Amino acid sequence: MTFALRRLSAGAAVVTALLVLTACAAGTAEAEPSQAPSPVASSPTAESSATPTETPSAAGEPTCEAIIPETTVADYNSVGWSAQAAPFTITGEEIPGGIECVWANFDGPASDQLHIYGWAPIEQSRADEARERLQAEGWTVEDAPEGVYVTEPAETAVATDENGYGITYLFEAGAVKIADTKQSLLLIEWG
Repeated sequence: MTFALRRLSAGAAVVTALLVLTACAAGTAEAEPSQAPSPVASSPTAESSATPTETPSAAGEPTCEAIIPETTVADYNSVGWSAQAAPFTITGEEIPGGIECVWANFDGPASDQLHIYGWAPIEQSRADEARERLQAEGWTVEDAPEGVYVTEPAETAVATDENGYGITYLFEAGAVKIADTKQSLLLIEWG
């Protein structure tokens, strides 16, 4: 099945993905719930000694497998998860050169277990406009040393991290990232 994810807003992406997953599972016999890997940022261990051979800026175009750590990709693959890529959009506006990925078990029973990661290059003026549009829709804006976080309204969040953050953008100098939670932004290594 081809899964195309175009969202008018980041919150709609999760709803769309859930609806598609539900539709895919229609008529499926009851099955054991799928394992959902829980990506958690951690410091490297002795077992994880893989080092990248290229820096992200020299690696070419971003892909779902390249914007997050290889170990996270391996964890997802080990439990039957795969990624579906779509253009990076903010409030329906495509950001050229970017990618947005939904990781889930698309072949398993319908589930709300999925993760979203995305990255795109963005000019400052376009970033300012995007933040203003999101804020006008009720998103929360927080300045931080690493950039500006913009988080969906709590009342529309499908899932949140331990601090109550749902889908969150991080606007950095020259780039923007998105993840299903603020904590998950730590896994995006691209850029």
